[in-house]
Amino acid sequence: MPSPRYRAIAADLAERIRRGEYPPGTALPAQRELSVHYEVALATARQALQALIDDGLIVVEAGRGTFVAPARPAYRLDTLRSFVDDLREQGHQVGTEVVSASLRTMPAWAAALWGDRDSAARALRLERVRLVDGVPAIHQVSWVDEPYASRLRGTDFTAVALYAALADAGMEIVSATERITAAALTAASAGLLHRPEGSPVLVSERVTRTRDGAAGVVDRAVIAGELMQVRAERTVHQVSVQWGGPGQR
Repeated sequence: MPSPRYRAIAADLAERIRRGEYPPGTALPAQRELSVHYEVALATARQALQALIDDGLIVVEAGRGTFVAPARPAYRLDTLRSFVDDLREQGHQVGTEVVSASLRTMPAWAAALWGDRDSAARALRLERVRLVDGVPAIHQVSWVDEPYASRLRGTDFTAVALYAALADAGMEIVSATERITAAALTAASAGLLHRPEGSPVLVSERVTRTRDGAAGVVDRAVIAGELMQVRAERTVHQVSVQWGGPGQR
């Protein structure tokens, strides 16, 4: 049974968007123009646009028209690279604000992820806010144990990525385990992300391990929920998972 005509129109427009014929932020032709171009009724053109809206490819601005949705950042889960490396590869401008960097006793959540260690021992606590294209998007707290904690003293983390600094300090990272949960934005993160307390967020807890199996870094990242989605691409031989926003394809 053939697909409804509006689906074929939506598929054609989606392909043109992906090819860059309609870049992010570009206005799409008006409904009447689309109905003439595709030789369909106005209602059919309207259905095609609604399908693209439902897929997050386009947005409607009242009084202005229909526009291609802006590109959203995606954080890949199938790599050991840092947030910054992934986002910059996609062409986003990423800035880092260091909230604090000091030796402290690990909280219970970090110590539990770390596993077997002296609960009273001190570790480096690095707290940062990631700005993606100028917008505060990620509140991240990283813990690094000794001997690397002391080796990182004096590092300018606004200019140097944590994983790059750890590599220079001699840490060899070979694997990572990451858990993602949905949560409500806490007061502590709300002020830093400039969003209302209780807003939806994704929380990533990641344990990065060295060649001997020991935990090298423990991270907790609070990510603005409206900026991200989880998307998987499956083939016969592998699964690639990414975080992206509603407009990311």
